[in-house]
Amino acid sequence: MKRVLILCTGNSCRSQMAEALWRKEGNGAWETFSAGSLPSGYVHPLAIRVMAEIGLDITSGTSKSVELFRGKQFEIAVTVCDNARDACPFFPGARQQLHWPFADPAHASGPESEQMKVFRQVRDEISVKIKSFMATQE
Repeated sequence: MKRVLILCTGNSCRSQMAEALWRKEGNGAWETFSAGSLPSGYVHPLAIRVMAEIGLDITSGTSKSVELFRGKQFEIAVTVCDNARDACPFFPGARQQLHWPFADPAHASGPESEQMKVFRQVRDEISVKIKSFMATQE
């Protein structure tokens, strides 16, 4: 089974969503993990809600440190934000490193309905990127 590690700063939004989306799109061929360079200690409630909208439950996700994965082997390490790329420009256990920067939905402001729009947009952008990548792997 192939292994992917998705890295972000807080491991509360983008990387959590990407982990679940990669697992879904990987159809059992990928073991999927996510971590943060500065873990927030929680999964953002709006990330949980927008993933539930598409039938993916990330309520059991936890915000983890990249240090938990040092020394482990991965086919791919993907950074989903510039801060994570700066903190982990090279992940030694990965055969391939990809950088896919997405806006941080946690920085969305305004009423919750507007914040949800931003979370949905980022979720959908991540989904398109993963699907595109998976199409090249077949």
